[in-house]
Amino acid sequence: MLALNNVEVIYNKVILVLRGVSLEVEKGGIVALLGANGAGKSTTLKAISGLLGTELGEVTRGQISFNDVRIEKKRPEEIANLGIRQVIEGRRLYLHLTTEENLCMGAYLNRDRSDVKRRLSQMYDYFPSLAELRSKVSGYLSGGEQQMLVIARALMARPDILMLDEPSLGLAPLVVKEIFKIIQRINQEEKMGILLVEQNAQAALGISSYAYVMENGRIVLDGPAEKVSENEDVKEFYLGLTGVGSKKSYRDVKHYKRRKRWLG
Repeated sequence: MLALNNVEVIYNKVILVLRGVSLEVEKGGIVALLGANGAGKSTTLKAISGLLGTELGEVTRGQISFNDVRIEKKRPEEIANLGIRQVIEGRRLYLHLTTEENLCMGAYLNRDRSDVKRRLSQMYDYFPSLAELRSKVSGYLSGGEQQMLVIARALMARPDILMLDEPSLGLAPLVVKEIFKIIQRINQEEKMGILLVEQNAQAALGISSYAYVMENGRIVLDGPAEKVSENEDVKEFYLGLTGVGSKKSYRDVKHYKRRKRWLG
């Protein structure tokens, strides 16, 4: 459904950020994109959604295709209309609007009001806590509630691909567990492709079917999520585990040795 082939991104015409990135998201799959801060994960999502231009970035090489349509030169609104939605890091809401008004903004292109009403009902089924907060101004919601709201708002448009940028950032472990459980349910019930950018590798790998690891703007390892999670380097660097399964501080990991690039 979504494919990047040897994509290169440059900011300000001089700063090379992505260096030949290739990845795929198949219909109905959950794909995790892992990596440390500055690896290029968010830039990858913005290259897909067309938001690079807001930061003086551009795709200078390679191809991005969605359902066999080239999209790397299209405007963000054109890409969104094709069925791709990105939930940007940082819980960007219309803080002066209520929960339900924010949700309705996600369906602003849908002129069928009865369909919007049905979709609202679905969102309240996925996120029951939002139903109780429908009349509350979103600026007063907790961090977890705001994260649920931005995801639900993107889902109001019924996208074919949902891209999530750090949905667990700054949230308590129990809230993260709840959100990831909902993401998995949405994927299963709606057969929606999901590209998940996360630093919480354990949570991401737990619900994904395939995973890529980025380092310095390149894909350095990829494979089925189960195999990636068993890789000794990934265990040590991203999961904080030694080879025998005991906990290890991230600060104790001096470097990430790429023992095996392709896990097949």
